[in-house]
Amino acid sequence: MPWNLDSDRPIFIQIIEKIQMDIISGLYAPGDKLPSVRELAQAASVNPNTMQKALSELERTGLVYSQRTSGRYITEDTAMIADLKSKLARDIVTQFLNNMQQLGIQQKEIISLICEINKGDGHDTVRM
Repeated sequence: MPWNLDSDRPIFIQIIEKIQMDIISGLYAPGDKLPSVRELAQAASVNPNTMQKALSELERTGLVYSQRTSGRYITEDTAMIADLKSKLARDIVTQFLNNMQQLGIQQKEIISLICEINKGDGHDTVRM
């Protein structure tokens, strides 16, 4: 997944979110070694200090841990990863429902719209 960072929000927060997404989507498996700070910074086109700040925050949360001389690794706590995935999914759904409410769309219409898009003509189809 590419690093689509924008200047509207703090970069280190966007890096944290990107790495979290890479973990919960399975790009990084529990116990996997992360690339070095320099490699990640280069891939994201950011200053290594910014990447270090993001990784330190991920360590603080326990999602990533550090081995003194061998680098950083993804937690092996699959329950923690599942909890994060559930929390992020709930946040996305809540935001979606709030946006629909602002448009004046009611619950039945939302469900109908989701079903319609899921069955769609292939142009806007989301397959589950």
